[in-house]
Amino acid sequence: MPGKTPLFLLLDQGGHASRATVIDANGRQQASAEARIATRHPAPDRVEHDPEALLNSIRRTCKAVARQLGKRCMHIQCAGLATQRSTIVCWDRQTGKPLSPVISWQDRRAAQQLARLSSRQKRVHTLSGLVLSPHYGASKIAWCLEHLKPVQRALARGRLASGPLASYLLGNLLAEKPFLADPVNASRTLLWDYRQREWSPELLALFQVPASILPRCVPNRFAYGHIILGKYLIPMKVVTGDQPAALFAAGKPDPASIYINLGTGAFLQRPWGNTPPRVAGLLSSVLWQTRKDTAYVLEGTVNGAGSALEWLRESAGISQKNFLAQIPGWLGKNGQAPLFLNGVSGLGSPFWISDFSSRFIGEGDIRQKAAAVAESMVFLCCLNLERMRSSKIEPHRMLVSGGIARWNVICQWLADLSGLPVYRPHKHEATTLGLGWLLGVRTCKPVRYRLFRPNKNQVIRQRYAAWSFEMLNAVKKMSGY
Repeated sequence: MPGKTPLFLLLDQGGHASRATVIDANGRQQASAEARIATRHPAPDRVEHDPEALLNSIRRTCKAVARQLGKRCMHIQCAGLATQRSTIVCWDRQTGKPLSPVISWQDRRAAQQLARLSSRQKRVHTLSGLVLSPHYGASKIAWCLEHLKPVQRALARGRLASGPLASYLLGNLLAEKPFLADPVNASRTLLWDYRQREWSPELLALFQVPASILPRCVPNRFAYGHIILGKYLIPMKVVTGDQPAALFAAGKPDPASIYINLGTGAFLQRPWGNTPPRVAGLLSSVLWQTRKDTAYVLEGTVNGAGSALEWLRESAGISQKNFLAQIPGWLGKNGQAPLFLNGVSGLGSPFWISDFSSRFIGEGDIRQKAAAVAESMVFLCCLNLERMRSSKIEPHRMLVSGGIARWNVICQWLADLSGLPVYRPHKHEATTLGLGWLLGVRTCKPVRYRLFRPNKNQVIRQRYAAWSFEMLNAVKKMSGY
């Protein structure tokens, strides 16, 4: 009977909103709710969320889907949670109350403190798979230990908990109040040895973070506890990061494909199997871990995607209303528009310069500048793509997802510059679809895509060549890269 069809609860906590979705065993959506979250910028290099407001946003979405389902809540088999990686928070282990802001992955407040560790860059990469960057959790946790009195008092009393945002949410959302971390989110702290699959004593000592404040690491699929939905207790069985979850939207990831998620940031991922990849300037990241095996991806990071457009809007003093909706109409008409060297939220891979100064090369009106910012996302993706293609087998396609992937011109530019066909699913919520697959939902219908075939676009190629020249010169001046 339709009313007794097994259901699955999928929770996606992103940079702009928290979402709850309930699907059936065929992947059909049965209920959904979204709650926006506010982002604070108390200083140019700081990006925060209010921890209680963020937690309540998830609770509101859960209550909303429970109301939509009514008695059908009893048919929810299990739940999955995906969160922003590299985002951390400190809280009281006994009460669950936050002791720090939720410090976003975009935050760079501890960049200067990392300078003293520059000689350990190679060793940090060997242990963690990551580069020495303020975007990851270690320096943020160390900053909290040094600057926040509530954190220091909780540490002295043996009550301090700190770690990935996912761990804070689990401790407050689940009836058992567990103190656990999944490998994907733990690996984004710079404190986790991705080969030993545990917190690294050497990295903990390097960043002066006590092991006692960190949650226990368990596999991505695990009996985490039970989330309360109405009067029902739903088993939480999968916890992971939002970007890795997105790779499973169409099923098992394809090692000959490049996956790009275009949202607040842009993240390029290439499945790599059970052996950690090693490519200069790129990351070796955990994709999924069981009790016995770990799957990895080669990853590139563009920090300024949607956040770069928000930066432009704010710096130009433009109202938020309809700004993003107008941008697709401005793309492809750039002509003599300026070029944009995009270091919003710090310049990510393959250069890793946290204090890179964003700038326009040339003049233009707001429409031309917005087009140049959007264009720079594509250029940075292609710069990373060149590194990914120089290793392993040649990829045969790109799969794109995320809000900005809805813009046709962006997808066409990616195809034109890479020479690869770009596939965009008709359903854009890749994180939610991937979570469903990881929970065991196998849809009856294959994922439908729109195909963007490469064209001989001389204009965008010439602009990419000019942008690459300007970007490489700027990087050389700053870092001797």
